[in-house]
Amino acid sequence: MTALSLAICLALPTTGVSGSKDIVDTAVSAGSFETLAAALTAADLIDTLKGEGPFTVFAPTDAAFAALPEGTVETLLQPENRDQLVKILIYHVVPGKVMSSDLVDGMKATTVVGEDITVSLTDGVSINKAAVVTADIETSNGVIHVIDSVILP
Repeated sequence: MTALSLAICLALPTTGVSGSKDIVDTAVSAGSFETLAAALTAADLIDTLKGEGPFTVFAPTDAAFAALPEGTVETLLQPENRDQLVKILIYHVVPGKVMSSDLVDGMKATTVVGEDITVSLTDGVSINKAAVVTADIETSNGVIHVIDSVILP
């Protein structure tokens, strides 16, 4: 699998029409989320995110992963840490298609891991204090919102 790249997709269409590519293919064509790609591959989640959905993915940038303490990403990518990696990654996924217009300040959404994330609309949109830098990138099986931090369960 090529690097999954959930980019700050300023160049991607954000029209009201769902994209013809799924979440994975949309991300791959974007080109700048290689750390997330490596993590999804190591966690064996590519097929899941190519599934029917719909899914809402809060996708951290490469810079978000780089801001984690030194060695964190490398440790998580080791096979013996797969369960922890899966938990972190699916904490970034909410079942269903949640567009930015659906958000309400203080709203909680249950992630695939079964734990809630909290939305804040103070000073822009944030999810558990991670700023949404690009919202509403529609795909054939959901939507991607790019965030500037890795959120942890």
